[in-house]
Amino acid sequence: MSDDFTVFSADAVWCGTAGSRIAGGVVVVRGQEIAWVGAADALPVAYAGAPARHFPGATILPGLIESHAHLSYDGKAGTKKRSFGRSAPNLVAVMIASVRELLSVGVTTVRDLGARDNLSIEVRDAVAEGLVRGPRMLVAGAQITTTGGHTWQNHGRADSPDELRKLVRSHHKAGVDLIKINATGGFMTAKSAPWFAQFSVEEMAAVVEEAHRLGKKVAAHAHGVEGIERAVAAGVDTIEHCTFVAEGAVVEPDIALIDEIAARGIHVCATATWNLPQMMRSNPAFQPPIKLMHERGVQLIAGNDSGIDGVPHSSYAGGLETSVILGIPIEDVLVGATSRAAAALDLTGVAGELVPGASADLIVVGGDPLADISAVRDVRHVLARGAEFTPDPVQVPDPDPAYAEALAAAATFAEVMS
Repeated sequence: MSDDFTVFSADAVWCGTAGSRIAGGVVVVRGQEIAWVGAADALPVAYAGAPARHFPGATILPGLIESHAHLSYDGKAGTKKRSFGRSAPNLVAVMIASVRELLSVGVTTVRDLGARDNLSIEVRDAVAEGLVRGPRMLVAGAQITTTGGHTWQNHGRADSPDELRKLVRSHHKAGVDLIKINATGGFMTAKSAPWFAQFSVEEMAAVVEEAHRLGKKVAAHAHGVEGIERAVAAGVDTIEHCTFVAEGAVVEPDIALIDEIAARGIHVCATATWNLPQMMRSNPAFQPPIKLMHERGVQLIAGNDSGIDGVPHSSYAGGLETSVILGIPIEDVLVGATSRAAAALDLTGVAGELVPGASADLIVVGGDPLADISAVRDVRHVLARGAEFTPDPVQVPDPDPAYAEALAAAATFAEVMS
């Protein structure tokens, strides 16, 4: 029986939820599932003779979740415009490179929130079939937008409740996992302003109602207050960005609306990218209220808008560091990258936690990520659905200089509190 199992051990195991660290921890894997998790001195006799891998000076944690990616973008300057000119086969090749890049930095689940037509479905299925190595994928297909609206080039346009219902049904027929709607304009589409709402509440409600009828969640891209307000009223499941930006890229948080988001249990993916601190320094008026949302009880999940200009898929760890820079406690950032993200993506019990019966998605990182989240940069082992993956050599942007200051401040605060 022991031959069916593999025992992984390290200085510590962190299981994906607050307070779940196990010193001298062990994770037992059988095939594609986790069989047992606990302290080494409590390892059941049944696993004593199983093949074992020990990682000294390291921590085992759940595979990370990227909740907001654009796999058809390569993260380099001009990628969005370039993607619109690519042929379908070429775009699929970009996506295959993107999923390998994510898996190489420890991301074992990714939610793709917008690609041309429904090409992301093909890549998801190729990964599931084992033709391509990559994270578990949830895909939205082409974002639903208005004629001339944000990302209209991806061919997901509709302009009335009836058209929107039909488009949701078409996406469902094609095989998407969820629906993505652009509630506001965006920064990266000409003639589109992120502070303007694109759909009425009635139109958005039609999308949500139809998607929920078909068993699918709805993610809403929303920057401006009016678009966020309409997304909340329509009953979306996650809000992406949620920057509360007004004309001129000035941030104007609405406390009552933030409290309503928290009260409704809507998850927010604030897309705190690795380069956000530099953007905030360059424009003091652009200060997304991420810490404010956390303080008022909004459930934040990790997502980096990875793939867009200047945000390579390999920069995932930098996005986690950004959340620490903005004042979110390290363990809460990690929860948002694992179990809380899994809940938002309807994957509780499958991904985001090291518990018996869950998928064998785990990574081993050097050091202690609960003390210094930069430890997730040092990926020493990746297991995705029970299969080992040797990371490709990828270029990872250096930590923002503000991270060292934030880490020192957090350590000082902890010392004072103790």
